[in-house]
Amino acid sequence: MDPIKKKFYARGKLLLTGEYAVLHGAKAVALPLKVGQRMTVTNARGSDLIWEALDDNGDIWYESQMSLYDFSDIKTSDEQISKKLAKILKAAVRENSEFLSTWSGFKVETQLEFPLNWGLGSSSTLIANVAEWAEVNAFHLYFAVANGSGYDIACANADEPIHYQLGDESLHFNEIEFKPSFLNKLFFVYQGAKQDSESSVNTHGKKFKGKKDVINRISAISDEIIQTKNLQTFNNLLEEHETIIAGVIGEKPVKERLFPDFEGTIKSLGAWGGDFILATTEKGEDYVKSYFASKKLDIVKPYQSIVL
Repeated sequence: MDPIKKKFYARGKLLLTGEYAVLHGAKAVALPLKVGQRMTVTNARGSDLIWEALDDNGDIWYESQMSLYDFSDIKTSDEQISKKLAKILKAAVRENSEFLSTWSGFKVETQLEFPLNWGLGSSSTLIANVAEWAEVNAFHLYFAVANGSGYDIACANADEPIHYQLGDESLHFNEIEFKPSFLNKLFFVYQGAKQDSESSVNTHGKKFKGKKDVINRISAISDEIIQTKNLQTFNNLLEEHETIIAGVIGEKPVKERLFPDFEGTIKSLGAWGGDFILATTEKGEDYVKSYFASKKLDIVKPYQSIVL
């Protein structure tokens, strides 16, 4: 008899507006991506969980054999990743006591569609896929193991950009249409330094607590930015957003710090200091690529090539 296969898929994400402030109730605009993470679960002999994680080239970047009794390692290629994985699985079992309760073995294979160090959601897509496998609420599972806002979980199964807002005991999100005529003038540039978003959230997120005026203005920008019809207005909102966040966290905006001569606007995306930035310009893709190549940054993705 052939082993039973279950297949799962979750999308990656980028956060356009609301970084840090979203943790304290600001509205954010988040972008689900055309790339994500696949997960295949197959019944296996024995009573262990065999895990194999593949990168975007199909190479194994993590593998382990784990006891289904207590999720302890029998063998692993990376103890820290095993601890994080066990934490997710234990939380899923707490949400659904039937999950993995028979101790019959499984082999799980995950496959990323983007480089692991790009910060596009290797963790959130894993959590979303495990939640679907375990038949539990993905947000409940996320908040049991992570300290972020959960916008990335909303992106995991979205088909359009989303408005996202976290309340004290609730969250709200809805898909929005964001298709202005200037999308071909927006580019994502990888800075080559994967940011530890959990550490950054811990450091900077709390600085927004109680800052109602800041939260309200970031929310207003998130509302206004999806209504903009021209690039100049869009850029003005991005620049105001950068200035506000910079003032709260005590850091200079990324353009001022690293790219002052860029002919256009640059905004940090998500946790400041790493991962991707958004660059907007009237000067075209060739200019963007040559400018950032001169800064030793060669990964430039046009908006429409990566955002769903």
